Amino acid sequence: MDISIATTLAGFDPISLDDLNGKAAMLERLDNKYILTAGAFKPALEEFSEHFEVLEIDNKRAFTYATNYYDDPEMRGYYDHHQGRRKRCKVRVREYVDAGFSYLEVKLKDKRKITVKKRLKVADQDDPLNSQALDFIEEQYRDIYNETFGKTLHPVIAMQYERITLVAKEGGERMTIDTSLHFEANGTSRAIQPDMFIVETKSARGNGIADKILRGLHMHPTRRCSKYCIGMASTGAVVRHNRFLPALKKLRLAEAS
Repeated sequence: MDISIATTLAGFDPISLDDLNGKAAMLERLDNKYILTAGAFKPALEEFSEHFEVLEIDNKRAFTYATNYYDDPEMRGYYDHHQGRRKRCKVRVREYVDAGFSYLEVKLKDKRKITVKKRLKVADQDDPLNSQALDFIEEQYRDIYNETFGKTLHPVIAMQYERITLVAKEGGERMTIDTSLHFEANGTSRAIQPDMFIVETKSARGNGIADKILRGLHMHPTRRCSKYCIGMASTGAVVRHNRFLPALKKLRLAEAS
């Protein structure tokens, strides 16, 4: 992580995981994503310290996430997102590397275009999409869209990154800061530059404290900035990716060493 960012984070008050979940689990939210360089982001982070606390576990403030995404042979999860369809579903298994456990996560959009995330703790690391997991995916999809999911899933991309999580002192808002992203799919590896960050704000109305601070510093959301879709596009795992070109250009992805 950029040294200046790490130094700025030292000025934040800490919050525990239990307290964070109690204040701002944000499993239903409106998201905004920003692609920022360390130089541009640092002034905003300094302002955030007045309004946000940082997740701290065992004296750590940055945590490694390893995520596998699943899609069907037609890549409908990817192309539904690419085409902007409301009815879309992302399925992933996220390993919280430092904590030593994993969750199956299903992300959907409801009629209000609000992101709904449902989670199931993975009981069998060797078979994360077992029958219980598949039933869970089917149930969540049917609850939102009133139709069957009916897709055969297989792993399509693996990614790893470091994440910092901030939670507002008041109001239930939270945000994540991702860096050191590394994608691997289609026999290809890609990584973003070490001074680049994907910042995601999560609030009930999509216009929280963080968004106002960033907007005041002339920083604006980057549309179509799904890490899954960016990773698939940058590794050549999909044919069509024109909607994600602005995000790809901002991230300056390079071949991973």
